[in-house]
Parts: sequence; C-alpha cells; structure tokens
Amino acid sequence: MKLNSLLATATLVGLATVSTTSIPLLHGSNGLQPAQAQTMMMPAMDATGLTSTQKIENLTQHKGKFGSGDELRRYFFGDLEPISVQPGGAGMVVNLYNKANNVTFAYCSTYDVVVAVKQGKVTTFAPDEVK
Repeated sequence: MKLNSLLATATLVGLATVSTTSIPLLHGSNGLQPAQAQTMMMPAMDATGLTSTQKIENLTQHKGKFGSGDELRRYFFGDLEPISVQPGGAGMVVNLYNKANNVTFAYCSTYDVVVAVKQGKVTTFAPDEVK
C-alpha cells in the first residue's frame, strides 16, 4: 500500500510541475525570452547577414561590374520574376522584378551583370540606362 501512495504522490507532483510550466502560455504570454523577442523586432536578415535595403544598395553600387549577376542570384535566389526583355547590354537585357521589395533589375546574361536598378515594376528601362 505504501508503494501505491508513493507512486500516486510522485505522479501528482509531476503533473503539477508540468501544469505550472504551461500556465504562462494560457495567460497570453508568448513564452519568448527577452533575447528572442528582441531578435523578432530586428529587420529581417538572411544567411548573408544583410537586410533587403542593404542588398539593393550593394547591387546599385556594383551595377555594370563583374560579379553583380552572381550577387543578384545570391541575394534574391528564387524571388525574381522575369517581366520583359529589351535591347541593351550586349544584345538583350532581361528585366527581373522582385515583388517583396518592389524593385526591378535589368540583367545582361551575356556578361552576367546587373545593368540597371529601379524601384517599382518597370517593364522598359530607358535605352541609356541599359547600354
């Protein structure tokens, strides 16, 4: 009989411990530690450690330079939608739209460079911008 009462006591103590740890979740607390809450309020960064604004600024600085095409693919992999093709660069330029940031990039695949960057959905860049 003592073994049964000992097991019952241990079970009740275990249940009480588990139930007290989940009470903050029931009272509306999100259960986040202060460091986690602070991280959630910071601008979204990815594996590169850059925000979207910093990525766009980097591409704007490096447009027309070797490596800017790689940079474009690394920063916006899978997030670019081709919206038009126009003459420019070394033949034709593809205009790629990033919906999340509302930015259009003109990309020359012959030299693998970004030749123009503009806010909004731009279907045709001015000819002097994409030469």
